Amino acid sequence: MDPMPLVTSRRATVVMLLATVLPFVAAAQPAAQADFEPRVGQAGKDVIWVPTPNGLIDRMLRMANAGPNDKLVDLGSGDGRIAIAAVRDFKVASATGIEYNPAMVTLSNRNAAEQGVAQRVKFVEGDIFATDFSDATIVTMYLLPSLNLRLRPTILNMKPGTRIVSHAFTLEEWRPDDRADVEGQNAYFRIVPARVAGTWKVQAGSEAIELKLMQSFQDFRGSVSPGNAPVQGSLKGDEIRFMLPDGRGGQREFVGKVNGEQMTGKLGTADFTGTRTAAAP
Repeated sequence: MDPMPLVTSRRATVVMLLATVLPFVAAAQPAAQADFEPRVGQAGKDVIWVPTPNGLIDRMLRMANAGPNDKLVDLGSGDGRIAIAAVRDFKVASATGIEYNPAMVTLSNRNAAEQGVAQRVKFVEGDIFATDFSDATIVTMYLLPSLNLRLRPTILNMKPGTRIVSHAFTLEEWRPDDRADVEGQNAYFRIVPARVAGTWKVQAGSEAIELKLMQSFQDFRGSVSPGNAPVQGSLKGDEIRFMLPDGRGGQREFVGKVNGEQMTGKLGTADFTGTRTAAAP
């Protein structure tokens, strides 16, 4: 018997089986394929997905003064539109999106490639509470208030001057430095403040001053000696500013920078240097 018809028949059977099985295999693949389209309201790990409107994204990035020297991290980056806009429209040096849904990560990286910014934008699958983003200069987020509060200690431990922009939800008693409303959608802007609570010994020219400060986010209050006069002021990142009595019924402005346990600047016209000698009780 000629074997060729048998071989041909077997091949035809294999082809028919593959034609039958492959559609089911393809349908069983994760939703991270090219035809994945996110749906507003779809469930995520801790939130549902609702995209930030493009007009608000533009305003958020302007509030943060985003530019070429910045590294932006978007927490819960969804379809990637904030990170992509930061690089495409504001020329941010690099942007990273942290997203729990692998399908969203694949979609975001594809969107970045289509926008021509893939060399400076990346999206990674990860948990925002277990991923290190401490080197960011700008952090954006659209998370529930409970998640914002869980993240707040991490954010406050970032480098002073780091800019934080949140869509819709606040960080409770940490008041915003600025806020915006775009077509009924709110954005809140904050700057991570330096830590100044404690006792400081300050030398301003020939004058020795002791400051005892208590801090609540970017605001602080306390007393200055000699005289035990009350003092209060505010921080903008590592910049510190408040008024002190001059002993003659007037006021002198205290303007400086905080760098860890050191403080330098001007008290009136005199240069000053300060050292923290004790932490806050």
